[in-house]
Amino acid sequence: MPKFIFDCDPGHDDAIAIILAAAHLEIIGLTTVGGNQTIKKVTTNALKVLEKIGKSHIPVYPGASAPWIQELEIAPMFHGDSGLDGPVLPTPAREPGKIPGPQFIVESVHQYKKISLIATGPLTNIATALQLDPAIVEGIDEIFIMGGSATFGNWTPAAEFNIYVDPEAAYKVFNSGIPVRMSGLNLTRQSFFTRADMEKLLAIGNETAQFVYDLLDFFIDTSMEEAHLTGGNLHDVVAAAWAVDPSLVKAVDMHVQIELNGDNTRGMTVCDSRHLRGKDALIDLDHDATAERRGFAPNCTVGMELDSEAFFNLIFDTLRLY
Repeated sequence: MPKFIFDCDPGHDDAIAIILAAAHLEIIGLTTVGGNQTIKKVTTNALKVLEKIGKSHIPVYPGASAPWIQELEIAPMFHGDSGLDGPVLPTPAREPGKIPGPQFIVESVHQYKKISLIATGPLTNIATALQLDPAIVEGIDEIFIMGGSATFGNWTPAAEFNIYVDPEAAYKVFNSGIPVRMSGLNLTRQSFFTRADMEKLLAIGNETAQFVYDLLDFFIDTSMEEAHLTGGNLHDVVAAAWAVDPSLVKAVDMHVQIELNGDNTRGMTVCDSRHLRGKDALIDLDHDATAERRGFAPNCTVGMELDSEAFFNLIFDTLRLY
């Protein structure tokens, strides 16, 4: 079975993504990154989630507390002061691991030779691991990323939150040569969960389903209040679900670049689909003067369509396993 590291910043949808992934994949460790909340809070949340669902054997390694070059922006308006407001969870009974998250990624690649990653927060840890040891590129099969968008943003008109928080790290990862599967907002907004769906969680009748109910009870409220939605998008869960069942997502290979300099577009994932236009849309591999006209070779598999019915069936079936 492929081995996964789950890099995250829990976060309500991160927590549900962990529940899904831990039931189906071999998760050798969680690494945490400052994002939805500060590194101390999201690390505590990761420990709490794993203890709550009976997966305390999975180690947790705190990683980057801030982006590479800018101040950390957090999202308490959606996730609360703790980053996981709503459910009442006890203080974790164990401590996180002692080595930093990026170092754990490097050591895991050397130990297991081949791993994959799920990343549902800013990409600072993964980019830092690549800085520590560029050779690990050969040992990472693929990265399932929740981040970016093939259309428009949410934190700014152009940029999605996870990429916006650390665009330089995202640039490093997307240009690393590692196969990337991007669950952007255009895809994850197809995972919309409303209060009409909540009764299905209660009908499952176990503690984990109740936990997810409590998570969503808070998260849907803040999504309605802050984003003026009628429910909540399970953004991070989509990336985990894609790793569990690739048939859930229809995707297109594109060249995706991260905008670093635009006054209005910093953090935007610029998705180049010009190579899809037919025989005249040639791929330029040499970055010559015609590259702008012709497009660059794809470096990312961009999710475009989610089988929403099968996605929610997977969530409900997974909760029944607990």
